[in-house]
Amino acid sequence: MIRSIITAAALCIASTTAMAETVKLAVTDIEGLEVLQQEFGAFEKALENSTGLDIELYPVNSRTAAVEATNQKKVDLILTGPAEYVVIKELTDAEIVVAWQRPNYFAQIVTMTEGPIRTVKDLKGKKVTFGSVGSTSQHLGPSQVLADFGLKYNTDYTPMIISRNVAVEALIRGDVQAVGMNDGHLRKIRKAFPDQSFSVVARGRDLPNDILVARKGLSSSVINKIRKAFTKDGEKLMAAILKGDDNQKYTGGFFIASVNDDDYDYVRSMYKNIGVDTKSFVGN
Repeated sequence: MIRSIITAAALCIASTTAMAETVKLAVTDIEGLEVLQQEFGAFEKALENSTGLDIELYPVNSRTAAVEATNQKKVDLILTGPAEYVVIKELTDAEIVVAWQRPNYFAQIVTMTEGPIRTVKDLKGKKVTFGSVGSTSQHLGPSQVLADFGLKYNTDYTPMIISRNVAVEALIRGDVQAVGMNDGHLRKIRKAFPDQSFSVVARGRDLPNDILVARKGLSSSVINKIRKAFTKDGEKLMAAILKGDDNQKYTGGFFIASVNDDDYDYVRSMYKNIGVDTKSFVGN
């Protein structure tokens, strides 16, 4: 009898382990399962170990696809940027799980040091380029920086969406007068063009963090397990994240569990600044 009870208990434990709940995770700025596994494979395993859940990476080919997958309950978690978050929140009523802090994450306006632009006011009537359309730090953020300094989008200057490297070459030639970008981009540009001197004429406030959200209806017990993992095993999870090349932007960062939706109102003001509401992604 005792042996039967022990055997039954062992089978029960094995069955419970085998039936660990599967939680599917998508990342909005990575396309394709192969790249997603390269960047987040180590993190997937680390989060499984910390939560006891079966974490499964789920590739999406666009921000819109992430929304559709969430509403259809094909995806449970989405890691996304602040500009994408406010739209995802609007369209899915997703719940914030934890923020991923990015050091030195702010938007700025870059000009040529020896050029005619000395202050933001000098950009009135000039051409300013922005990078990836809808990007927090390359488009929405830099345009908000100009607005904070009194320049109205598409009225006081001509905004142009041009890939960053092409835009910098145009800046050097004098075809455009400023480029919006983040701090990491500027460091790369200074390295790529060592014979040129670039200046920052305006820097914005630190941008809201990237954020992990859960789909509406995901059980509170699962959400709490995941949130607790980031609090308890944050250093291990960050170490796993940093095994991805593209994830080096999180170097020196940490996770923040106490995050409110209104922390992203500054991003919502960016949408208003360019005349777009948060019911669709910019560029769609």
